[in-house]
Amino acid sequence: MTKRILITGGAGFIGSHLAEKYVEEGHLVKVLDNFSSGSPNNIRGLFNHRNFKVVNGDVTDRELVRRVAMDVDVILHLAAEIHVDKSIFDSEHTCKVNINGTLSVLDAALENDVKVVVYASSSEVYGSAQYVPMDENHQLNPASPYAASKAAADRLCFAYSNTYGLPIVIVRCFNTYGPRQADLGYSAVIPNFIRRVMSGLPPVIYGDGKQTRDYMYIKDAVKAYDSVMRSYDHLLGRAVNFGTGREVSILEIAGLIVRKWGKEEKLEPIHAAPRPGEVKRLCADTTFARRELNFETEYGIEKGIGELIQWYANGGVDEWRAYTKSGLE
Repeated sequence: MTKRILITGGAGFIGSHLAEKYVEEGHLVKVLDNFSSGSPNNIRGLFNHRNFKVVNGDVTDRELVRRVAMDVDVILHLAAEIHVDKSIFDSEHTCKVNINGTLSVLDAALENDVKVVVYASSSEVYGSAQYVPMDENHQLNPASPYAASKAAADRLCFAYSNTYGLPIVIVRCFNTYGPRQADLGYSAVIPNFIRRVMSGLPPVIYGDGKQTRDYMYIKDAVKAYDSVMRSYDHLLGRAVNFGTGREVSILEIAGLIVRKWGKEEKLEPIHAAPRPGEVKRLCADTTFARRELNFETEYGIEKGIGELIQWYANGGVDEWRAYTKSGLE
């Protein structure tokens, strides 16, 4: 059955992959994005498709969100200010986008009787792990203004589900990586390392590098969202973790990338001062996702990084960056 899908932040890293998938499957896809962090490059292949529409606008524009949410069945709400470091220096902007923007989406969904809202929360809402693996009942203890804003929006979603009966599922993906991810900021350590190593430069590690993450490849992240889209009825009002259930240190990531690029003798990582607001340990418990959605990841860290390096080596990032905004204008 054809669905009418609105993806906020649909020109972003994860959103653009979802937009491609659903357009290819024959669904009617509308993207709302202001292109502050997302890029028209990410959705350039969709511009002329009859099932695709892009709206250049801000998720905090309540009237615009209300209009673009008319006649849609599903809202995938991924629009966000995603940079931890930026949130430290401009917490007001981060909170405006992540909290007020989510409020705009929730109110628009209520007014337009949307069948389901899938909200992209974040593993950052948990803060550093108090136990591993981390299930959905782990205490929320955000360590940065970004994480706090995502936690507040996460709780707003629960409140709208409980108070108004809004059909909503909260998705908490752990660290996602893959083609099209910008190599800037806290979350982009893998593309940042790859770009430096391919340029003959050593990886820069902030702190001792012993901090761990649960890295999920983009194809598994798309699979995760799609599993929710296909079976959301029994998940309404719930949060669900998606990750690999395996943690890996930043030091291990750096070593793996150097080895795969074949320059281990030359490129010993450089250590810089730790960054504020960075959590020390994250690892997903995906028991709920496995039980309710039969979700299993297909990409381990070596397979995922290998595929991403191949994308870089084949010129994917250069082609992506060379594309101008002319396709949008």
